[in-house]
Amino acid sequence: MHELAVCQALLTEVQRLSLAFPVTRVVLRVGPLSGVEPGQLQRAFEIARAGTVAERAQLCIEPTPVRIHCLACDEAADVPANRLLCPRCGGFRNRLLSGDELVLHSVDVDRPASMPTGEHPCATPVAAT
Repeated sequence: MHELAVCQALLTEVQRLSLAFPVTRVVLRVGPLSGVEPGQLQRAFEIARAGTVAERAQLCIEPTPVRIHCLACDEAADVPANRLLCPRCGGFRNRLLSGDELVLHSVDVDRPASMPTGEHPCATPVAAT
């Protein structure tokens, strides 16, 4: 189950971004061609988060569509993950636009109310929501 290794790497980045504040929510964007199974990723996160700043965090997985650009007819379209053919012309010479991503979209942290977002010198505006 490589999802556990993915979650361990994810939590390393979450730890860095959180500036050691407790994490309440982690949002990932996951495409069907990413190589991870969302259900297994969710279960692996429950295991991997123990003892980290994300120990009580919720993992939200936002699915992304498989989108292609046909090189034959210039059509861009969402397609099923197991049928990467242009729906307009049936062409197979396509460029993948989305659907293979595994992206850390945002990390919500529980900051003290007395500390504004930009106060910490290492604050990174990567995904404060």
